[in-house]
Amino acid sequence: MTPFKLTEEFIAEIEQLIDNQKDETIISLLAEVHYADVAELMNDLDEDHATYLIKLLDTEKTSETLTELDEDVRETILGNLSAKEIAEELNELDTDDAVDIIGELPKKIVQEVISELEDREHAKDIVDLLRYDENSAGGLMAKELVKVNENWNVLTCVKEMRAQAENVTRVHSIYVVDDEGKLKGRLSLKDLLTTSTKTNIKDVYIPKVDYVNVNERPDEVARIMMKYDLEAIPVIDEIGRLVGRITIDDIVDVIREEAEKDYQLAAGISQDVEADDSIWQLTRARLPWLFIGMMGGIGAASIINVYEGAFVKFPILLAFIPLMQATAGNVGVQSSAIVVQGLANDTIKKGEILGRLLKELLLGLVNGLALAAIFILISHFGFGTTYMVSFTIGIALVSVVVNAAVIGTFIPIFLNKRGIDPAIATGPFITTSNDVLGILIYFTIAKHILNF
Repeated sequence: MTPFKLTEEFIAEIEQLIDNQKDETIISLLAEVHYADVAELMNDLDEDHATYLIKLLDTEKTSETLTELDEDVRETILGNLSAKEIAEELNELDTDDAVDIIGELPKKIVQEVISELEDREHAKDIVDLLRYDENSAGGLMAKELVKVNENWNVLTCVKEMRAQAENVTRVHSIYVVDDEGKLKGRLSLKDLLTTSTKTNIKDVYIPKVDYVNVNERPDEVARIMMKYDLEAIPVIDEIGRLVGRITIDDIVDVIREEAEKDYQLAAGISQDVEADDSIWQLTRARLPWLFIGMMGGIGAASIINVYEGAFVKFPILLAFIPLMQATAGNVGVQSSAIVVQGLANDTIKKGEILGRLLKELLLGLVNGLALAAIFILISHFGFGTTYMVSFTIGIALVSVVVNAAVIGTFIPIFLNKRGIDPAIATGPFITTSNDVLGILIYFTIAKHILNF
């Protein structure tokens, strides 16, 4: 199928058809359009046009469309729907998606929407999921799954699976439980098809199965699923009962959100914001780190002021201040980025911390010596500095690079051990600290060698 491409002409055509209430034409045009593409269309429509489409199109399509909309657009559209209309949309969704949408509604509307749900079992599952923290496996999971009892025979198992599968969008795994609902293992479809119908499930199921607890953090769930290439993972409660499953599409969302969060932290934005947020929200997210950066600049200026007498005798030192700051900042960000990535992927183990610091120190020394050798040649022949001054700045450059590498490695590990997101270390935090320390190292070494 050719991918759908949303164009300004198509958007304008839909808007005109809505204005003229050409319902049949709209339905025909969007009949074969994927719900994700319909969501993209609605994101570009104004509030009235988007609401009109939600009410016009088939509920099976619009329910999935709601899950793909930008949060602000979805909030606006839901605000224009009655509790009954929202309930009709939720009836078509898996419980995890339904809970995500209900969680965005005002509290006074939630109970009314739940009471309007036609499927009472669906409503019960949604209420059950609402009690879990959204930042936990319980908050991610869906109740829809296929499970069989270990005491059933294959024939009973097949009958029950057929009934359960009607409510499951995609069957990733068949889970086996005991009479108390505790997870015992998983069932291979191949074994099910090749085994006598009178055979008990307990004789053919696979006891080894990966699972997570309802209280597990989403990032840990993502790590486990990525490590073992799982499309779905069962979720158990505190006493081992199977209560739901998490599918790969939910984990992709978690990974994307974590990446966006880390990117913002690395850029010095302390809150989750988007481009269309208010000026006040954007200011609150950016100002704290801008203030830290400013204080770092003031600290560097104070150090330069202390050594201002050196510029009378060696004015060339002033010209290479940006070199020290830029090199320290770049090395620090490089080192911290590698460590943050390793911590996120769990490739840096606790016992490897000292080895990681030593490795970065040696790497910084090698890089520093290479940069210093190049600098000495350029500064002497390009700037006409004496060998002594060039050599002094070269030594300072090596020291600054090694220091930045160690700091860039240590800070993320330290923050991670304190339960703070280490991604914060890759932004202004590292850059600012290395700027200040770089200047201090630069002038301290120059003072001792050049005797000013």
